[in-house]
Amino acid sequence: QVQLGESGGGLVQAGGSLRLSCAASERLFSSRAMAWFRQAPGKERDFVAAISRSGGIIYYAGSVKGRFTISRDNAKNTLYLQMNSLKPEDTADYYCAASYSGVPTRTPVAREYEYWGQGTQVTVSS
Repeated sequence: QVQLGESGGGLVQAGGSLRLSCAASERLFSSRAMAWFRQAPGKERDFVAAISRSGGIIYYAGSVKGRFTISRDNAKNTLYLQMNSLKPEDTADYYCAASYSGVPTRTPVAREYEYWGQGTQVTVSS
């Protein structure tokens, strides 16, 4: 069983930055691709960024490419999402997820991910 816990969300003005963290409880973290998804009120859960188990393969959603950076520290069992140049449309609950496999697909979807955190809220004011 993998337990995931996100932190780092909050309220920020447009143009600001936040860094999300996701701590994993299990040593198998290093064998799994990881991803960030987000869900705005009344909308579906959307892919944000994904990273392979080694960190060598990374994919981003077009809406965040160039502004967000996903990274991982396998020694610390921790996943990160650095979010810069935040926009009001980035407002959502952000979830980290652990894949069934070690390599993400190019267009990740939620059903490819086995374990999920409880989410952390990000609010960007205009």
